[in-house]
Amino acid sequence: MLAAVVVLVLAGCAAPAAGPAPKASAELTGDFFTHDPALVKGEAGEPWFIYSTGNGQVADGNIQVRRSDDGVDWEYAGEVWQEKPAWLSAAVPGVDNLWAPELYEHDGIWYLYYSASTFGKNLSVIALATNSTLDPGDPAYEWVDRGQVVSSKGERFNAIDPGIAEDHNGTPWMSFGSFWTGLRLVELEWPTGLRADAAEPLAIADRKEPPNAIEAPYILPHGGKYYLFFSRDFCCQGLDSTYNIAVGRADTITGPYVDAEGRELLDGGGTPLLASDGGRVGPGGQSVSGNTLAFHYYAEELDGAFRLGLAELEWKDGWPAARWE
Repeated sequence: MLAAVVVLVLAGCAAPAAGPAPKASAELTGDFFTHDPALVKGEAGEPWFIYSTGNGQVADGNIQVRRSDDGVDWEYAGEVWQEKPAWLSAAVPGVDNLWAPELYEHDGIWYLYYSASTFGKNLSVIALATNSTLDPGDPAYEWVDRGQVVSSKGERFNAIDPGIAEDHNGTPWMSFGSFWTGLRLVELEWPTGLRADAAEPLAIADRKEPPNAIEAPYILPHGGKYYLFFSRDFCCQGLDSTYNIAVGRADTITGPYVDAEGRELLDGGGTPLLASDGGRVGPGGQSVSGNTLAFHYYAEELDGAFRLGLAELEWKDGWPAARWE
């Protein structure tokens, strides 16, 4: 996300999870101190995993891993690497922690996309690593650096916050973006997971007014349509955060995306999905797995520190809804 927090106040320790998704995020236990969570929901007794933004003071700022056996009690499981790939320092001078990961499985391989950037700048890179497992306890666990996917050096967009989805033909696409000129989309290819071509990234959503506070796209195919979830307004300010989650949908993955009122997301549209509620402030940085929405928010009970939230999506008349319990 725009900020993805340069120093994570509560780095903590957290572990894996699996089981039926809880509706009440306040009921979570253990180490749930995640920012920009990428959720993979376990099935049939398998653990759940969350990969999230790193802490610059822990393991060179690398992406953090948490697991749970039931989706409720979470435990810290380590980091993707102990040192960042060396090429990132040249690509993004001053890079500290790595941000906003995305996980996607294809043909038995896990693809980890993540952001390398610095706060408030658009000299950014989205990079890729691959693995055969998400579980740090598996002897086969080893993330292999696959290099750069897209850079925003010299561009008017910002290359952070990747989200992966396949269209009805099985073609993979990566949505991304933060502020600047809004949310973008590029075609990828399997099995490399890299870009299919050098075409100009397609614009899919824009607030149409400064400072264009829109980011963290996540496209979810559902019921023959494509739903674009995104975060808007401002994260990373504790209890002063104004972050919230909105959504639009399209008939094709490339858009145009519209909200429930028919307004195009390229013209500032967006149907509200989840916003602040009492002492739970600024939800955003979302992902979806198995109909469970994962996000972070800032908790009054934690003096404004961030934490994980989970909520089941409810579908009515072709639109998703999420609610605090």
